[in-house]
Amino acid sequence: RSADSSSGTSLTLSGTADRPFTQQSIVWAPDGRRLVASRVAPGDRRMVRYIESSPADQLQPKTFERFYAKPGDALDRPLPVLIDLAARREIAIDTTLFPNSYSLGRASWWADGRGFTMDYNQRGHQVYRIIEVDGATGAARALVDEQSRTFIDYRRANVNLGDGGGTFRFDVNDGREIIWLSERDGWSHLYLYDGTTGRVKNQVTRGNWMVRSVVRVDTLARQIWFTAGGMNTDQDPYFAHYYRIDFDGTGLLPLTNANGYHTVSFSPDNRHYVDTWSRVDLAPVSQLRRASDGAIVLDLETADASALVHAGWRAPEVFTAKGRDGATDIWGIIIRPTNFDPARKYPVIENIYAGPHGSFTPKTFSAYYTMRSLAEMGFIVVQIDGMGTGNRSKAFHDVAWKNLGDAGFPDRILWHRAAARKYPASYDTTRVGIYGGSAGGQNSLGALLFHPGFYDAAVSFAGCHDNRMDKIWWNEQWMGWPIGPQYDASSNVVHAGKLQGSLLLIVPELDTN
Repeated sequence: RSADSSSGTSLTLSGTADRPFTQQSIVWAPDGRRLVASRVAPGDRRMVRYIESSPADQLQPKTFERFYAKPGDALDRPLPVLIDLAARREIAIDTTLFPNSYSLGRASWWADGRGFTMDYNQRGHQVYRIIEVDGATGAARALVDEQSRTFIDYRRANVNLGDGGGTFRFDVNDGREIIWLSERDGWSHLYLYDGTTGRVKNQVTRGNWMVRSVVRVDTLARQIWFTAGGMNTDQDPYFAHYYRIDFDGTGLLPLTNANGYHTVSFSPDNRHYVDTWSRVDLAPVSQLRRASDGAIVLDLETADASALVHAGWRAPEVFTAKGRDGATDIWGIIIRPTNFDPARKYPVIENIYAGPHGSFTPKTFSAYYTMRSLAEMGFIVVQIDGMGTGNRSKAFHDVAWKNLGDAGFPDRILWHRAAARKYPASYDTTRVGIYGGSAGGQNSLGALLFHPGFYDAAVSFAGCHDNRMDKIWWNEQWMGWPIGPQYDASSNVVHAGKLQGSLLLIVPELDTN
């Protein structure tokens, strides 16, 4: 209807009770003559109920409930429809390219109205497409067709530009070119696509290192500013460094180089930046630099940790050992008590979180980590990133595929034993405890179920002990779809009878996750 009229004309007749149109799906073309809407074939509506045993305002328990999709559940299936407003007609869109969606992103029109795009993430997270639909005919084609034999890590939350919840995409000149992030060559890298043909014009970044985030895209200078890890082969591969590169893959310029984890803040005109870096054993240093060539303009500040050291504080030790393949470095830290006696045997406690969505061992300076409280009670406390976690190569990451029960334990145990060889007088691998929460709660209990010959005690809190019980998006991403025997193989519930050692199991009743 027109804005000044109370009557209107029906545009669609295809909505039904079981496949209705949704208000949230309506996206107008820039010229206002067409729009995209979606009918939705509804999936399951799993209701999860909770008991609050001890409410603050009454004696009797309360219950509450929420919808919560779990692995294997049927999901809503959007069916987009192109509508010609002048002709008052629906134009069917061929669904061949998006037959089984985990998600189908909201339509985004090109500025000239020639068509629109949708992000298609196929159930199982092994196919991800950028689908373009012609605005006049409804014909669909794939501009980007990303496929993997394992998983596509579509939730790269540390990529801070682009569309679609973390999967990086940047459109240049109204989509005539597209910058795209992919792990297709075994590492996370950027590619330049021709948006008119859907072909790759060139790979922008390449090498045995990974793009961690895209900070800025300068379409006039045709340059990309990004962070990466592992390019400096003499440094910790988890350290973030900043770089600039031309669209065609030439002109790579390091903007940071000091041995540490870097955070950069650019001036409003992007001509200068403040570079701050640190390590767990190095207090922060800040410099003002020139963006054109990375040159140092001014040393700003160097933090002084001497008073901490004088008071007895000792920095964590960064320690590496070879993983299960005998070649890959596994990185971790060792925290000792302030009254550490190198001639005394200390039991070891591992803080574990092996979620594949990232890496978790601290890389920046802090006067206090919570692990230090445990160390002060007379323990050596460690944290390690084993295979299956993120921010390394695709092969390193793929260890988690349909295999969350692995949790990098073969690498962790080798790391512990290497530390014990280096420090035989103090590092006691006959007394090893482990703790963690959420995914770490699954991991810490898994240590006693699957590796009882090495781990002796565990504290497991708020754990996902069977990946079929937890949220759909995280668990299907790593464990796959459809549900199969791999879920049994990684389940702490299925393998509970194997428990050896001492376990403190904490299950919060009001954890809505």
